Amino acid sequence: MKTRTTALVGIVALGVATLAAAENPRGTASTTIGGKKVTIDYGRPALKARSLEDLMKQLPADRMWRAGENQVSTLTTEGAIQVGDKTLPAGKYSLYVHAGEGNHWSLVLNKDLGVPLGQMWAQAPEKMKNEPWPHIMDYTKAIADKEVARAKMSAAKAGAPADLFTISLAPKGKGAELTLAWGSQAWSLDLQPAK
Repeated sequence: MKTRTTALVGIVALGVATLAAAENPRGTASTTIGGKKVTIDYGRPALKARSLEDLMKQLPADRMWRAGENQVSTLTTEGAIQVGDKTLPAGKYSLYVHAGEGNHWSLVLNKDLGVPLGQMWAQAPEKMKNEPWPHIMDYTKAIADKEVARAKMSAAKAGAPADLFTISLAPKGKGAELTLAWGSQAWSLDLQPAK
C-alpha cells in the first residue's frame, strides 16, 4: 500500500509540475443531441515524440485511463442521451477510457467528479488545491461502483497524426459521433437521444 501511495503522489507531482511548466490548453467539444447541449471538457496531453503504445503500457492493471491530463475530464449533458445500451440522465459525469488489450477501447462515464488535488497532495499549488483530479491509479477500488455507462468504441479513420489528444463531437443523424484521436489512431462511438 505504501508503494502504491508513493507512486500515486509521484504521478500527481509530475502532473502538476508538467502543468506548471508548459500547460497545454484544455479542450472543449460540444454539440446538441435531441435539442439538448452536450459538452466535453478535457485535458490535452501531447505525445512529444513518444508512442501511444508506450504510454498505454504505463496504465495500471485495470487499464483505466483518465482520458486527458491534469484536471478530471467531464461530459455534461442537458438532456438524457443513449451511450451504448445505457441511458445517461441529464447531468455531469467524469470521463475515462478503458484501454483494453489489443486496441479495444471503451468510453466510461462515472458519477464521481474527482477529488480535490489538495486532498491528494499536500504541496499542491494554491490555485490548484480545489481543482478536481481524476482517480489515476485507484479507479477500480475507489469509484468503479459509481460507473453509470461503459460503451465499446470502434476504431475510426484517423486524420493526420495528432500530437495533442483531441476529442470531437460531430452531428450524425439525430445524435452525434464522439471521436477520440491521438497520434495516428482514433476511436469513435455514436451518442443518441435517449430512447
